[in-house]
Amino acid sequence: MSKSSFHLASDDIYRRVHFSGLIDALRRMHQETPAEVQDMLLDQPGVEGTDYSLIRAAWQKGSAIGVKVANIFPGNRQSDLPAIHAAYVLFDGETGVPTRSIDGTALTYLKTAADSALGSRLLARPDSKNMLMVGAGAMAPYLIEAHHCACPELSSVRVWNRSKDRRDELVRALEDRYAISAVDDLSDAVAWADLISCATMTTEPLLRGDWLNEGVHVDLVGAYRLDMREADDSTLRRARLFVDSRNTTIKEIGELTIPIAAGVIKESDVLADLYDLCSGAIGRTGKADITVFKNGGGGHLDLMTARYIEACFES
Repeated sequence: MSKSSFHLASDDIYRRVHFSGLIDALRRMHQETPAEVQDMLLDQPGVEGTDYSLIRAAWQKGSAIGVKVANIFPGNRQSDLPAIHAAYVLFDGETGVPTRSIDGTALTYLKTAADSALGSRLLARPDSKNMLMVGAGAMAPYLIEAHHCACPELSSVRVWNRSKDRRDELVRALEDRYAISAVDDLSDAVAWADLISCATMTTEPLLRGDWLNEGVHVDLVGAYRLDMREADDSTLRRARLFVDSRNTTIKEIGELTIPIAAGVIKESDVLADLYDLCSGAIGRTGKADITVFKNGGGGHLDLMTARYIEACFES
């Protein structure tokens, strides 16, 4: 496709970009010099259930600059609209000239799922077979697909969600592609799983550490604010802890800031981020390890994904 096609729409992106290549690209890009990042969150302080606008910028010196605006409106789900809508602009890193407009929602889904999948490729047991998806929102099908790509031995998926209607709708949509089923009892499903991916909007932990079996890998996606958590203190105490980026998680997201402030864990208990892991740091030390990966996102990952998307349309 020529450079004259400035805007890349979601349908075109999904046809051209696949998780196998994106996960590999993210692993390579984490061995580069980290991009400079800056975030700004616009909200309505003190208003429960408020909407948000998140602006994320990143600059990979000499390569590219990217800016994403993501609007998070949880109430949209009552009108059968996605909760997240986003736009992304990619610029040349040397001249500042805009090079692509990219559908930001597609970029966000691909980036988020590939980020988690890279974590599971590096941390989950290679023989993991059973995946539990906690949450049935818009991210869920992308996370299921990406984890299957990263962990090819996965053969069965179970889905738990507070809303049974949304859970069952997700299962019906994916039953032709996976051995997938709905579950009602979260504790039993957690005990069954080798890999757990949580993508919810909860502020109170859903996942309890005393439910976890040895060897499980936990992918925490949903919490993105200082008041949000998906896993309880016991989960964090029992696990080897990892994040996608120290700079965008440890002091930025309630999943870690709340237990650190309470003395449950220390910053030093976060053993590595993706920059460390992709450069050879030790992740899992044995089959019995419980590993937790906090997916915090970040403008650097948006930029990596945008660079890969652009490359797919130039090849």
